[in-house]
Amino acid sequence: MEYIYLDHAASTAMRPEVRAAIEPFLGDRFGNPSSIHRWGRMARNALEEARERTAAALGAHHREIVFTAGGTEADNLAVLGCWRYQAAERSGKGSVAVSAVEHKAVHEAARQAAREGAELLLLGVDEQGRVWADGAAEALAARPALLSVMWGNNEVGTLQPVAELAAMCRDRGIFFHTDAVQAFGKVRVRVDECGCDLLSVSAHKVGGPMGAGALFLRDGVALAPLAFGGGQERGQRPGTEGVAAAVGLACAAELAAAEAETEGARLAELRDELEQRIRARVAGVTVNGAGAARLPHITSLNVARADGEAVLIGLDLAGIAASGGSACLSGSVASSPVLAAMGRAQPGDATVRFSLGRTTTAAEIETAAERFAAVVARVRQQSPARV
Repeated sequence: MEYIYLDHAASTAMRPEVRAAIEPFLGDRFGNPSSIHRWGRMARNALEEARERTAAALGAHHREIVFTAGGTEADNLAVLGCWRYQAAERSGKGSVAVSAVEHKAVHEAARQAAREGAELLLLGVDEQGRVWADGAAEALAARPALLSVMWGNNEVGTLQPVAELAAMCRDRGIFFHTDAVQAFGKVRVRVDECGCDLLSVSAHKVGGPMGAGALFLRDGVALAPLAFGGGQERGQRPGTEGVAAAVGLACAAELAAAEAETEGARLAELRDELEQRIRARVAGVTVNGAGAARLPHITSLNVARADGEAVLIGLDLAGIAASGGSACLSGSVASSPVLAAMGRAQPGDATVRFSLGRTTTAAEIETAAERFAAVVARVRQQSPARV
């Protein structure tokens, strides 16, 4: 049986170019970048070169890149770091604004800020998952420590008007953060064009290693660190840097940025083909967020009268890797907060997210649609009460 991986939004295979780039730092080039001897200098040079390459891929200055252990840490550093720094100046008072469809990394960081005294402002979205402009303006009137709205949603793919939101924040002197973990490498993501103050990326979503990420931190934006120790990463993220991780991120980021336009167009065509083939074969399937501009590699399908867990298990047995939504909620039977915010949560229906990647082919799309139709038919037949 041919196995087909359609869960690239959860993680991607490491690219051969990235493997080759990091291999020396898993062997002889093991020095600590804070050491002054030649081994340390070699590590420091590699680290700073990786910082410059990552910055160039994002349209930033190298001093504006803080290496992290992934997108989650970058999100936490942005949200909690901004809140804690400003709370210290405001005697613990203030607010944090986030959209209702953020990744759990942002939501949980915002909830932690609320436990520390922040007022949590939640921006609503329409049925396609787009932030309401009026809601954003209302939230900004409260002058929060920052507004955080993701570039593209990890479950349904909806793209947000980040440049517009960044401009609204800039006019009011409020910091704007965007989680670009899913968007980077699929659409054009450049901080010098969108005007954001903080931006998160993750390596393993674009063919890099797990455990590697970065936070773009615009010059002049002050954060309170989440950890304490040495002065690494300008004091924002103390601890010995993972040189191999940073080198892998830089290599993957360069490749992803260079290929984003052409690869994004290819993936959008394959995604549309998958949706058309599935809807032609399976009754009662709707595409979540179909009316909005979306990331090219993600499709979220609502399957009426089908058990979600049974469909995902059936797909796995049929050799298809997919998910029910965000990878951070894997194993959870709770409904998706994203779909609930969109008014799309339907009890008794299945939600299946297919996410395409660099290795996805047209032949795989055709096969996946056929197997998906067979799985749904079998699940519905075995649960006649739902029909």
